[in-house]
Amino acid sequence: MAILSATYGVYLTKRAEVAAERSFEALADRANGSELREEEVEPLTDNVSILFVGIDDSEKRSEGQDSSRSDALMVATLNNEDKSIKLVSIPRDSYVYIPEVGYEDKITHAHAYGDTRASIETVEELLDIPIDYYVKMNFNAFIDTVDALGGVNVDVPYDHLELDENDQYTVELKEGRQLLDGREALALARTRKLDNDIERGKRQQMILEAIIQKAASASSFTRYGDVIDAVGNNMKTDLTFDEMRSFFDYLTKGRPQVETLTLEVYDDMTTGTYYWQLDQESLEETSSILQTHLDLKPGSSEFAQDATTN
Repeated sequence: MAILSATYGVYLTKRAEVAAERSFEALADRANGSELREEEVEPLTDNVSILFVGIDDSEKRSEGQDSSRSDALMVATLNNEDKSIKLVSIPRDSYVYIPEVGYEDKITHAHAYGDTRASIETVEELLDIPIDYYVKMNFNAFIDTVDALGGVNVDVPYDHLELDENDQYTVELKEGRQLLDGREALALARTRKLDNDIERGKRQQMILEAIIQKAASASSFTRYGDVIDAVGNNMKTDLTFDEMRSFFDYLTKGRPQVETLTLEVYDDMTTGTYYWQLDQESLEETSSILQTHLDLKPGSSEFAQDATTN
C-alpha cells in the first residue's frame, strides 16, 4: 500500500508540474513581486495575498481573456502564523480609481483596459495592500475544479432557473443546503437576478470557502490529479510549481480558518450611469484588517505614504 501511495504521489507531482507550466504567466513589470513589498515573499514563511480574477472568455461573448471584463474579483490574505484566511469580494460595479487610465470607472473595466496587471494595480490602490500573486480563471476552470473535487456543499438561498456557462437557462437551483456540481456552483456564483452585487459577492465567498475546505479534506487526495488538469488548461497565474505546492501544504496541514469580509456600498446614479459607491469608513476598516492580517503596519504602504506627502 505504501508503495502504491508513493507511486501515485510521484504521478500526481509530474501531472502538477506539467499543468503548472501550462498555466504559468508572469507579468513582465512584476517579475520581482508587488512594488508595495520591500522584499520578495515566500508562501510557506510569509503572510501573502492572492487576487482571484474570474473572467468570461466564452465563445458566445467573443471577448477573449485579454479584452474581457472581470466577472468576479476576490482577494484572499493568508496568515501563516495562525493558519487563517480572510476573503473580501469587490463588487464588479464599484466606482474606483483605475491607474491604467488615470480616472474612476467600474472596477470590472480595469481588466479590459489593461488585462491582469491593470486589475492588480487597481485593487492595490483600492485596498492599500500588496497583491503578491494572482489566479485568473475562466468559467470552464471553475466548473472543472468543482467537479474534480466531487462538488461542494453550500446553502442555496432560493429556487431559481439560472444561466449556465453558455448564457442559457438550463441550471435549476433548489433552495437548501446541498452538494452542487460545477455548473450549478457557477450559476449560483454569477446570478444577480434575485438580489444584488453585494449578495453575489457573499455567495462567491461562500463557494470559494467551500472549495478551500473540500480541497483541504483528506478525501480529496485522490482527486488532485483531476483538479490540477482542470486549472492547468483554463487558468493563468504567476504562481510557480513550487509555490503551488506550498499552498497545497498550507491547506492540507490542518483546515485553515476562513473569515469573509464585506465592503459596504450604496447606489449612485449622479453620473447618469449606475455605480456602487464604496463606503469610505468600511473601505478603510477592511484595508486595516487586511494589512494587519498580512503583518503590515497599517498605512505604511507606498500609496499611504504618497497620500501624506501630497
